[in-house]
Amino acid sequence: MNHSYKGKILISTPDISGDIFSRSVVLVIEHNESGAFGLILNKKNSQMSSKFKDFFDFKIEVYDGGPVENDKVFFIVKGQKVTEIYTEITDEYYLTEDIERIINAVLSNELDIQNIKIFSGYSGWSPNQLDAEVQRKMWTVVDVYNLDYTLPNDQTLWKSIMQNLGGEFLLWANSPEDISLN
Repeated sequence: MNHSYKGKILISTPDISGDIFSRSVVLVIEHNESGAFGLILNKKNSQMSSKFKDFFDFKIEVYDGGPVENDKVFFIVKGQKVTEIYTEITDEYYLTEDIERIINAVLSNELDIQNIKIFSGYSGWSPNQLDAEVQRKMWTVVDVYNLDYTLPNDQTLWKSIMQNLGGEFLLWANSPEDISLN
């Protein structure tokens, strides 16, 4: 492995259809010789969102981070670090699994709910698997450009990034979800 996709965004190509990665935007949190770890930024999980409503008195969205370990909960947090257990994503964002501390920080108004995004599960790749998928053009790797990881997102994020890439990506952005209908 000569490079790392850590901190970059993966945009699924229309070749990936029919599963959780169809029209996905994935933030790569870690990528090294051991494999890769990331979170899907644009797939809401209504079932987990309902469960989290039990913790809070207001509606909160939970996202499918990926197909691996859906019983695990991850938080991307913007701003101040309210836990000692975290992985830095950028100077402004970090990732944590410290559910107790995050919930307590939100309930005590130490952390604004607008500055967190909750994920159920994650996306994982074994050594060299992500590189092979990128080589097979299953993913387009994009440098991050002013993307707020804590904003609520849906399929419009995938389309918007595709349109911003221009060229052949414009065709993909405007293609139907089921490309066999094209």
